[in-house]
Amino acid sequence: MRLIHTALDVSDVDATLDFYETLGLEYAHEFTLDGVRNVYVGGDDGMELQFKYDPESDESVDPSGVDHVAVEVEDVDAEFERVVEETDCPVVHEPMTIEEANARAAFVEDPDGYAVELVGFLD
Repeated sequence: MRLIHTALDVSDVDATLDFYETLGLEYAHEFTLDGVRNVYVGGDDGMELQFKYDPESDESVDPSGVDHVAVEVEDVDAEFERVVEETDCPVVHEPMTIEEANARAAFVEDPDGYAVELVGFLD
């Protein structure tokens, strides 16, 4: 068994794609089913994020059921600065060292308010 993707409802699939491509994830594929556009992005490990966009939905996206999406980066501080500058996304938490996890991390929000952790593991 292997984990293959996580699906997130989004309100603007193009803005969401732009944001995650800025993080370095690449467009993988898409399909439309029952009017819902399903777009996938992925990284080097084969795992993907699926963005579900329903243009007919009047309901706003509620990210409260998802704690965060984690993306591994080489340099948390540099990526944090670049992503915030390029996307003007809200900052949840500035870069910090988490000794217990042997990692450095920062948190930002994507266009729908999902928290995105930029994490780099320390040597």
